[in-house]
Amino acid sequence: MKLGTLVKPLLIAGLFLAGPVMAAPTAQQVLTASPIDDIVDRYPAMMSEGIREGLKRSPQLPPMVADTIGYVVTNSFRAADIEQQIVKNLESELSGKQLEAVQDWYDTPVARKISAAEIAASDPSAWKQIQARAAELNEKYKGTDRARAFERFDRASRATESAVDTTIAVQLGLATAMAAFSSDSANYDELKQSIENQRGKIRGIVEQQVYDSYLHTYEKISSQEMGLYIDFLESGPGTAFSKTVTRSIQQAITDPIESIGNQMARFLSPQK
Repeated sequence: MKLGTLVKPLLIAGLFLAGPVMAAPTAQQVLTASPIDDIVDRYPAMMSEGIREGLKRSPQLPPMVADTIGYVVTNSFRAADIEQQIVKNLESELSGKQLEAVQDWYDTPVARKISAAEIAASDPSAWKQIQARAAELNEKYKGTDRARAFERFDRASRATESAVDTTIAVQLGLATAMAAFSSDSANYDELKQSIENQRGKIRGIVEQQVYDSYLHTYEKISSQEMGLYIDFLESGPGTAFSKTVTRSIQQAITDPIESIGNQMARFLSPQK
């Protein structure tokens, strides 16, 4: 028997055994399978709450003005717009196989358990709990495998790196608005340089906050489950997904921040 006459039936049989070819999931389907869409839904409220609390500590601004700025910020960002930016970038930057691998991970019981913990921790009300338990959890996990795993987790998830860049951008936008209350108001370039010079200090503060949140969020996640999660984050598809998502969120938040800062400055500038 010729080789060709044997191969052809085997190929046809293989096609029947394989069944219908499943299309790769869409970027929107992958985002829905992940906790990202639920977390993004809370972003405007999280930003507004954080900005209100930060501004109320400034003696330059009356509480009512801080609330006004918080209101402007809340209404300047839409979760749907942030989601759209993520989906757009996932479609252009991840292959079908990568999207499929990410969805396969989020369909596992371990990923669903971790996602539920991340969604709960993203609620604005959870931050007070994280702050209240920070000292206790830092002491509890000091010198443990969970504490040692943080550096690996943080590097893979890009949590601190992304948060620092976003924090600097938000501070710059707010500084532009607050300059309206100062007789010695600096121009945009001077404000930018001044805030950028504080990057090291900001990173130290943000990294501690990310660590506190990490201990709280994954407290009920076992070391084995956490290991599987970090393995996913370090994988090719996991790295591509995390990098694209964090950059997309940062882009969606920081792109309009300068414009918002200028708008608030004009709105809040004392009448001459």
